Amino acid sequence: MSPSVCAILLTAGLFLPAFPQSRGGTSAGSTTGGSTGGSTGGTNTGTTGTRSTNPNTTNPNTAPGFPAPIFLSGRVLMEDGTAPPSEAVIERVCNGRAHAEGYTDTHGNFSIQLFQANNGVMQDADETGGMGGMRPGMGGVGSTGGNVTPMGSAGGTYAEDRALMGCELRAKLAGYRSQTVSLSGHRPMDSPDVGTILLHRNGANEEGSTVSAVSLAAPKDARKAFEKGEEALKKRKTEDAQKDFEKAVAAYPHYAAAWCELGKLQMTADAAGARKSFQSAVDADPKFVEPYVEMAVLDTKAEKWQSVADLTGKAIGLDSFDYPQAYYLNAVSNYYLKNMDAAEKSAREAARLDTRHLYPGNFHLLGVILAQKQDYAGAREQLQNYLKLAPNAQDAETVKKQLEQVEQAAAEKK
Repeated sequence: MSPSVCAILLTAGLFLPAFPQSRGGTSAGSTTGGSTGGSTGGTNTGTTGTRSTNPNTTNPNTAPGFPAPIFLSGRVLMEDGTAPPSEAVIERVCNGRAHAEGYTDTHGNFSIQLFQANNGVMQDADETGGMGGMRPGMGGVGSTGGNVTPMGSAGGTYAEDRALMGCELRAKLAGYRSQTVSLSGHRPMDSPDVGTILLHRNGANEEGSTVSAVSLAAPKDARKAFEKGEEALKKRKTEDAQKDFEKAVAAYPHYAAAWCELGKLQMTADAAGARKSFQSAVDADPKFVEPYVEMAVLDTKAEKWQSVADLTGKAIGLDSFDYPQAYYLNAVSNYYLKNMDAAEKSAREAARLDTRHLYPGNFHLLGVILAQKQDYAGAREQLQNYLKLAPNAQDAETVKKQLEQVEQAAAEKK
């Protein structure tokens, strides 16, 4: 490696990951404060399945009070990039209730229209009618016994910004579990492409869980307080939510899910209190993965790299699929610990699992690692990916200079 390339890669370095406060899931961003939401994932290619909803079908529910048509498209793939062994059901899950919306085709592609009462998809016995999964008062539309009850803003118009509050999209295929795509805030005129959803074969040796099993045993009063906290968060009443979660853990000290939510609310103003809450969640349910990742976020801010590596290593050991952020933070920590092989391995896993590119800083990190290993072609590709995903990032100009140096080194190596 030429001295000039080595200098810029080591002295310019990496910005530490930025973690804007965002409850409702693990809060993390890129190394440059890039977007932490939305979808910039893979493009839906190929033809849609014969049983997929036709996005050109006219929606009869166009009267005020009914949802405007919302079209979604994307692709479901196995972890190795191949199509699923059979067609998968595409489900919308709102506030814990699932409703089948369509199917993939033989290539894993799907194209669906939400809120169609008769979408040609077989529903499970526990699912409700055409608006299944939408609770009255919890979105734009309520549903009871198949009767649509207009909800929303004054005058009976549909509240677009709340239509999919608390909703996710996932694929369903026996023997596999799916990544989820948040639909909260998605509006009819937004891009329909949700990117790629990966499926993971269920393994007998996987011990971790995205849901705390211990929390399911919470008594009624604790559950009621927790649910009130969740409702308060949806209304952005964070102070009320914190009080409700505190009541929940007071009533049931083993309420790992409530401890975790409480910790996320404390992260900005009370890092020590947040860590105590996350540790309480881990103590209550050691197989609950999310608090490990959240503690790693705290320790990343504090640059406690060995702790970050240990916490993310634990999270990955419990669940190797659902938390690409754990791989990303593991890569960051190993980079600063100068364990470059481990950093590269984790960064590549993060890139594979982060199909919607929620952590574009991972491409920058991987580019720097590859440049230090004198893999200039690989470094150039990763740095270009980063600039494409985060063109207005805080360190964009620095990365452009790094890219120039990498290209110069690649030319000198020929």
